[in-house]
Amino acid sequence: MGRDIMGSAQTGTGKTASFTLPLIDILASGRAKARMPRSLILAPTRELAAQVAESFEKFAINHDLTMALLIGGVSFGDQDAALDKGVDVLIATPGRLMDHFERGKVLLQDVKILVIDEADRMLDMGFIPDVERIVSYLPKIRQTLFFSATLSDEIHKIGSQFVMNPRIIEVARPSETASTIEQGLIWTQLKQKRSVLRQLLNQEEINNAVIFCNRKRDISTLLSSLKRHGFSACALHGDMTQSARLAALQDFKDGASQLLIASDVAARGLDIPTVSHVFNFDVPSNAEDYVHRIGRTGRAGRTGKAFTIAATDDDKKYLAAIAKLTGQDIPPAEGVALAAGEGATSEAERPAKSKSDKQSSSKSKTKNAAETDKVANRGGLDDNTKSSTQKRRHDNFVEGEKRPPAWTGGNSFKDADSIPDFLKSA
Repeated sequence: MGRDIMGSAQTGTGKTASFTLPLIDILASGRAKARMPRSLILAPTRELAAQVAESFEKFAINHDLTMALLIGGVSFGDQDAALDKGVDVLIATPGRLMDHFERGKVLLQDVKILVIDEADRMLDMGFIPDVERIVSYLPKIRQTLFFSATLSDEIHKIGSQFVMNPRIIEVARPSETASTIEQGLIWTQLKQKRSVLRQLLNQEEINNAVIFCNRKRDISTLLSSLKRHGFSACALHGDMTQSARLAALQDFKDGASQLLIASDVAARGLDIPTVSHVFNFDVPSNAEDYVHRIGRTGRAGRTGKAFTIAATDDDKKYLAAIAKLTGQDIPPAEGVALAAGEGATSEAERPAKSKSDKQSSSKSKTKNAAETDKVANRGGLDDNTKSSTQKRRHDNFVEGEKRPPAWTGGNSFKDADSIPDFLKSA
């Protein structure tokens, strides 16, 4: 019909196909001019843009349509050459498109259809000003398709800048998790998380799996650990070069690596149908990221499993936010057999010290502290007394499992190895 659209649908249900297939049909007649694309698809990340391009090539295999992909980390020369030939569909991230536009390599006055994909992610990543600027260069008469995983009041307000009298289509509540995904929560101790993950990987019948970490530095640590234990794994995060990111994704798709350890850069838009499992090595701090993470499995009607490993007090807050968003708690993992002391299926079952252990530890610490204060408060301490006081202070720290540096009095330490790390860095 040519009407503008604001669309929202549950992850994994085919939003990319919903605009790519009609686009191919609409563009079947006509021909593009050099540097003047006939349609424009904006995506927030390189991976999502590449995914859309891959879908377009697959769907348009029997059509004589041209396509160009403009993303960072790829040669400008190759992209310029593609634009010079004329493209029917231009797929781009906002930053790289602006680079080409400012160099006069792409003109936007012939764009008939604009697609803004993953608008909520655009907002999160701060790309909305770039999108607004790009849209200002487009013809006023065009069709605009605006897609978002959520259609919150803020997204509606932003979308109203780009669409005119839109048809609003919401396929499912955006916070719903797919019914095809079996979810499970495991509580454990922080130092046991890697061990718990390895046990899960060994117990589950995994085709391939995505493992999510909150911090990029934890990805490399976990990658080394899993490889050391014989697992086939690769990494994907924002600090990698584009060529390394594409190579990792290709290895994962081809089965060369069974496990993909990723940051949230991989949580949205990546469509790898064979993913059987998702593991949240860290509970996501953003509740919506949980929905997108586990949405990498159970796609297009397939079944999948998603396990979440929790270990800290902060995780309790994150889990509460997820439950509020989705309307249900993540159930305890069923059928998971972990080594004694290494995991519990619910927060209530987390390993804890017994009451007698706590009382004994508390009495011991109080006694040591009292003796230390008593000695330290005497007037005219001699060297032997000072040494005795320092020893008791040292013992008190050992009791609390916080061993202090080997301080000898004044401002000196016995040797370089005993200097605390924070003083070394200072």
